[in-house]
Amino acid sequence: MSTPLFPFDNRYAQLDGLSLPWQPASVPSPRWLRFNHALAESLGLDAARLGSEEGLAVLAGNRVPDGAQPVAQAYAGHQFGGFSPQLGDGRALLLGEILDPQGQRRDIAFKGSGRTPFSRGGDGKAAVGPVLREYLISEAMHALGIPTTRTLAAVATGETISRERPLPGAILTRVAASHIRVGSFQFFAARGDTDRLRVLADHAIERHDPSLAARDDRYLALLDAVSARQAKLVAQWMSVGFIHGVMNTDNMTVSGETIDYGPCAFLEAYDPGTVFSSIDTHGRYAFGNQPGIAQWNLTRLAETLLPLIDEDSERAVLQATQVIEGFAQRFSLHWLNLHRAKLGLRDDGADDEEDRALVNELLGLMHAHKIDFTLGFRRLSAVLRGQPDALHAVWGQDAAALDGWRVRWQARVAASGEPAAETADRMDATNPLYIPRNHLVENALDAAVDDKDLRPFEKLLAIVTDPFSERSADARAALPGTPEQTFGYRTFCGT
Repeated sequence: MSTPLFPFDNRYAQLDGLSLPWQPASVPSPRWLRFNHALAESLGLDAARLGSEEGLAVLAGNRVPDGAQPVAQAYAGHQFGGFSPQLGDGRALLLGEILDPQGQRRDIAFKGSGRTPFSRGGDGKAAVGPVLREYLISEAMHALGIPTTRTLAAVATGETISRERPLPGAILTRVAASHIRVGSFQFFAARGDTDRLRVLADHAIERHDPSLAARDDRYLALLDAVSARQAKLVAQWMSVGFIHGVMNTDNMTVSGETIDYGPCAFLEAYDPGTVFSSIDTHGRYAFGNQPGIAQWNLTRLAETLLPLIDEDSERAVLQATQVIEGFAQRFSLHWLNLHRAKLGLRDDGADDEEDRALVNELLGLMHAHKIDFTLGFRRLSAVLRGQPDALHAVWGQDAAALDGWRVRWQARVAASGEPAAETADRMDATNPLYIPRNHLVENALDAAVDDKDLRPFEKLLAIVTDPFSERSADARAALPGTPEQTFGYRTFCGT
């Protein structure tokens, strides 16, 4: 008897009423777009076998692997502020769960594997462009040290799917700490199904916060743990200029991982009001709104947990409110410490008004002068190395506007007593040089879709998964797009 491709150890599929058994649709002519050998090996899988024709058949959905229990998960969600009581996995399937070599449980799931009972009239398919976008951006986020779902494989299906125009179909295999979302809790709360709500909450605790399981206040503690993870995650997004684009409650995980890379993008010229999503017509999920939206989403999670937190509804509301109100302070301190690191300042763990003012003054100048967020921070280290021209190359004729701030910043850096070259090295290990520049992403996806040429995708993937080390051969990839490339840029949800 051969060893299974995946050593499944499934728990979620065993929980009654939280999902529906389903099978992936078969596809006519699967071919590899990309297989993530490094991720497979880190999961303890046989990468050579999984990346073979045998693995291709499985990851295209044409053969369900031994031990899999494919299910479509049920969830609801607030989408752009409006509540939908039933969303669910309309084009996704949870194949099963494995334990990695560190003993961490990981979901193996498909995206684009056909209709499910939750498809709501959709075809359940995905196109090559959005699949490769998720692969590219999620791997870039991982390289930046930001918690994220990851992509094990992208497979072309040989189908043509109908969107704004006919597009080649694809399936993505996603790896996640779990796919439990705020919307998962909302689904059962909306139905008044406290029993299943409790089952889901207990499973989430067992999976993500096992130390809380024996506590009498474990459901309040779960809310607190999720709030803490999200405060740190969104601060990390803000520190690299990432805009999620569709922060609906069904796209917020309790694990604290970034999930669902639809209309996402990275800032270039710094502006807190930046919106790239074509469907965010009112700017609800603009860059600067993300912390407030995260707190709003957590409030919706708190509402679902109230019956579990305390039988006395007033006490439950009071306790949950205290947790939610603590989000802003948590986020604020994470944000400050991350930006301190970007400026080469030592993190003493305290909220220092002078450091906060120093960060905010720089961001204000960057906004006023339309300075590229990534390069604006990255090139500061050159000043400490006695190379001011690198900073002038970013600020141009507006460089003089930075002079007063630069004097105060250098004095603050010098006060630590650390040699300037060491501070500069720390900054370069914190401030990326290479991000998935929007024009480069679009060029790579257009080549893959229109010309079946994956070389630009592979090149860009190699660049953004090594984001901190400067390489002369990749100099152009560090530059922002031209005005013609950036004006009116929009991203799409890919459904």
